[in-house]
Amino acid sequence: MPQEQDLNRLLASIDPRLQPGAYAFCALDPHSLPSGLTIQMLFRESEATTLVVPLGEASARNLGGAFACEWITLGVSSDLAAVGFLAEVTARLAAAGISANVVSAYHHDHLFVPIGRGDEAMAVLRELQSQHHDNQR
Repeated sequence: MPQEQDLNRLLASIDPRLQPGAYAFCALDPHSLPSGLTIQMLFRESEATTLVVPLGEASARNLGGAFACEWITLGVSSDLAAVGFLAEVTARLAAAGISANVVSAYHHDHLFVPIGRGDEAMAVLRELQSQHHDNQR
């Protein structure tokens, strides 16, 4: 699948998908990561290793998740060098009072929004997509 760089085409093709479940961002010592976790994201920083794991697993293992959230995958295959895409997406969410932690992976961008705000964030993203889809015609 080719990766898109054009901002208008990206916004017209957001295709947001709310993933099932709840997740937690956890900061752990990189030398003592528990085995058997369902890790959705792992990022090493000098202070700690950040993990995104299912909220139930974080709670069951007392990992002290700092941010309980819902996960939205943007279905469009965005180029990692695309300019302005995530700025527009997060600006729309911010205007609706929804915080978002953004993770860009190789094929897709992922938004982690506070628990209870997933459906609202999806509505904002669908409206953004609709506005740009109409402009593509």
